[in-house]
Amino acid sequence: MICLEGLTKIFGADVKAVDELSLQVGAGEVYGLLGPNGAGKTTTLRMIMGLLPPTSGDARIQGSALSERAQQIKRLIGLVSASAGLYQWLTPREILRYFAIGFGLSERQAIDRTEELSEIMELREFLDRRCTTLSTGQAQRVNLARALVHDPPVVLLDEPTRGLDVVGAKVVFDYVQFLRQANKAIILCTHQLEEAERFCDRFGLLYQGKLRYEGTLTELQTATGQPTLVEMFLRLLRDNPIEKVEEPLDASTG
Repeated sequence: MICLEGLTKIFGADVKAVDELSLQVGAGEVYGLLGPNGAGKTTTLRMIMGLLPPTSGDARIQGSALSERAQQIKRLIGLVSASAGLYQWLTPREILRYFAIGFGLSERQAIDRTEELSEIMELREFLDRRCTTLSTGQAQRVNLARALVHDPPVVLLDEPTRGLDVVGAKVVFDYVQFLRQANKAIILCTHQLEEAERFCDRFGLLYQGKLRYEGTLTELQTATGQPTLVEMFLRLLRDNPIEKVEEPLDASTG
């Protein structure tokens, strides 16, 4: 479903934010693309979405190359980002219908999809309240629903639990389980490593733009000799001192 082939992004003369990144994610799989701030996670997602052109390499979604069909591929992807906001003076119902129609659904389909997602994401009690009145957790539920309004086969999650309390984080965990059961291909980017161990089937440990390790938790434990993802990254930090990287403000590497 998702195939990255030598994906590379260089800013300026020599700032390599993502370095020859290759990986694959299948249907029904949650792939944790993990790393500290500045590792290249968000830059990678922006390239997959077609929002940032790669310097070299390519991404394929369901066999279609981003370099050849960027606009069509955008319709195959749902994005959940902690930094995404809501239109504060619209209601969740209005937001979901707006995005559904924007993705090409008919008015009738938009209404039906809004009803379906309201049930799945438990939005009914605040579906017709203005978003400015919603709690952080309620707003995140709307964001989660919005990412699925066009029923994409691929979902990208960028720090989806940032700023949420325990209850809000559980909503996201349940959402990931729903996506897995719905056979979506999922990339989860986070620097919350203990959380990732709960969510993900496989992991890619990204550090200074490079994929250092990849595999299941058991495979990574064998490869690194470390019991947890946190300790694996501490080892990476010890073995590979951080090279300070400065990027343009509009090209955060997350």
